[in-house]
Amino acid sequence: MKVELSLFFFIEAVGTIAFASSGAMVAIKKQLDLLGVIVLGVTTAVGGGMIRDIMIGNVPPALFKDPVYVLLAFFTVMILFIIVRSNQRILDGRSLVTYEKVMNIFDAVGLGAFTVVGIDTAILSGYGEYHFLIIFLGVITGVGGGILRDIMAGQTPYVLRKHIYASASIAGAILYAGLLKHINGNIAMLIGACTVILIRLLATRYCWNLPTATKK
Repeated sequence: MKVELSLFFFIEAVGTIAFASSGAMVAIKKQLDLLGVIVLGVTTAVGGGMIRDIMIGNVPPALFKDPVYVLLAFFTVMILFIIVRSNQRILDGRSLVTYEKVMNIFDAVGLGAFTVVGIDTAILSGYGEYHFLIIFLGVITGVGGGILRDIMAGQTPYVLRKHIYASASIAGAILYAGLLKHINGNIAMLIGACTVILIRLLATRYCWNLPTATKK
């Protein structure tokens, strides 16, 4: 049990740092003030989990009962804010291109981590027999924070317009849920998360997109 909890905490911590960084950078690019950067960063990091908890009746959501991930997101945002403020060149030219590549990796890691964490939380809450539900909760945990971030930033949610995003989360969630009855839960969790990350990185590298109704 201790091993499972350690892995669970590690994966969720990685996802929190990744999404907090992603949300903070969106706010910085929008030239929001410090409070705006904090709000968007923290919301991106814990928003998906909050939506999940509300849906399964886990109220108040875990972020209010045990704010360790909120604090982790807050410190991540503050560190990033200080780095950018003290080195404005990060937002220009080659530095920005490099940063965006790194942030894309972080975003992929966050999506993979939160997708499997969402499923695991749903199972621990007693919904393990409802496969469609746990997959849906895994996906909403993965993409929910980003949707809230984009709505608050006044832009079309990334998940609805750019590359393979929610689809990657769905694929990893289905794989994780399917493997649970056949292999060790920790291994299934890692395979599910890595699948999401791999699909996201490949989609970005090769510009994979779902088709739209109108041809460009």
